[in-house]
This record gives sequence, structure tokens and C-alpha cells, in this order.
Amino acid sequence: MIYLIRHGQTDTNKAKLLQGRRDVPLNETGEKQVEEAAKFFRSNGIHFDLVYTSPLIRAQKTAKVIAGEDVKTIIDERITEMDYGPYEGVSVDDPPEEMLTFFRDLIHNPVPEGMEDLASIYHRFGDFLNDIKKEAAGKTVLISTHAIAMKGALEFLTPGAYGKFWSKYIGNCCIYKLDIVDGKFTRPVEFK
Repeated sequence: MIYLIRHGQTDTNKAKLLQGRRDVPLNETGEKQVEEAAKFFRSNGIHFDLVYTSPLIRAQKTAKVIAGEDVKTIIDERITEMDYGPYEGVSVDDPPEEMLTFFRDLIHNPVPEGMEDLASIYHRFGDFLNDIKKEAAGKTVLISTHAIAMKGALEFLTPGAYGKFWSKYIGNCCIYKLDIVDGKFTRPVEFK
């Protein structure tokens, strides 16, 4: 079984700023969210054999608290957050016009200059998932990642989604689960 989790809250999340690749730690609320997620997994008898995490500290801390120090952990750049480029740190409540245009229709409107496009996220996370398929099969795996990166994974894992996940809200410590059956990923379902 594979569990995808978004990291706990950071001060940048709380301030409603685009965080992207900024390496920001969990805040006090985020640490509590991660502890609660760890308790949730333990209370459901879920213990991890393998962990994959984004290189950003908020995702690494989330993974470490949930899975523990002794679980094999692999850092992979492909599951890091979207690169917002010059828009990192911009307020979600007061974005520039080109960002507003993009956010109104993520699929059809152009990505603002300097920002990573959604296709890149979809493909890099999809490549990652295909690469871990053999090693993850038959194991309980945690993937600690980020909101937009997770949306790319959900799009990849849900044939025919046609963009439905790009506009879905994914809160801090939101969890999806899926499995590998006969060498193929099952559709992800929201777990918590």
C-alpha cells in the first residue's frame, strides 16, 4: 500500500503565500498536524517499510515524524513542490493579473513566465511513480510531498481525470492511498 501525504503547515502556508521551492520548516501547528497523522497511522496498524520524500525540510520532517528514524528514506527531487519562480512569496489573496488568469483555468491558460508548468509536474511525478513501482510493490510506503506536486501525482494516477485534481484543495497532512495490483497502480482514494 502506498500513502501520499502533504506536509504539515508552515508559516508561509499560514500567511497564504506561494511557497514553492522555499525551504521553510513546519510551524507549531504543522508539527501538531504531523503528530496527529503519525498517531492516525499507528492507530490503524500502519507501519512503513519505505519512505520517499521531497528534499524540502517540511516534507522530510513530516516523513520522519510519521515513519520514524529507522525506516529507509529516499530523497527524490521529482516529488518536490512546483517551482513558482519569481512568484514565490506572492500572496494567494492578492496575486498579479497573470497569476489570476492562470489560476482561473489552470489547464487552458498560459503559465506565467518563469513558473514551472503543470505538464512538467505531471511528468516528473509520473516518472517517479513508475520508477518506484517494483521496489514499492508489496511494501507499505509513505510518500511525503507537497500540494501541487501531489495534484500532479493524482492526475497521473487517475486516467481520464482531465484536470479535475489541479483545482482541488489539498490541505496540510491530507492523505491519499493507493496500491499496486498486477504491476499497475490502483486509483488513489482520499484516506484522511
